[in-house]
Amino acid sequence: MSPRLRLIAWLALVWVALWGDLSIGNVVGGLAAALMVTWLLPLPMLDPGIRIHPVALVRFLVWFGWDMVVSTARVVLWVVRPGPPPTQLVRVHLRTSSESMIVMIMTALANVPGSIVVEAYAAERCLMLHVLGLPGDAAEAVRADVAALESRIVAAFGTRQDREELG
Repeated sequence: MSPRLRLIAWLALVWVALWGDLSIGNVVGGLAAALMVTWLLPLPMLDPGIRIHPVALVRFLVWFGWDMVVSTARVVLWVVRPGPPPTQLVRVHLRTSSESMIVMIMTALANVPGSIVVEAYAAERCLMLHVLGLPGDAAEAVRADVAALESRIVAAFGTRQDREELG
């Protein structure tokens, strides 16, 4: 099905849902409204650069869920201990140049307790991370974790070009 037909079907479905009554009149009215909107206000076809690979997506979600559990436990452990927890700023270089993949990596990092992206340098493909609760000099461990995260995200959502870029 072409993207335009999917958009028309989606707009018609929203129309029927907003009216709250599945009837022939509402379906025809929704199709008419969708056709009129897509004809009067055409949208450019955009490719967000994201493809879904189901097996890699499941691997990523399992790993991400486990990382959330371990990171939450680590942060809780440091919160209940007396004294300040160890914190570090770590500069991490990314291998991917895809903006979509970089945003997904940043989102994943921000959602894991104990880490946040402080700055992103798009031209350099580099992120500055603030990490909490890793004792000692954990910069290399953080870089290795982010590289593994990057590989999982690109495997789950990347285009062929993104996957080739990682090697």
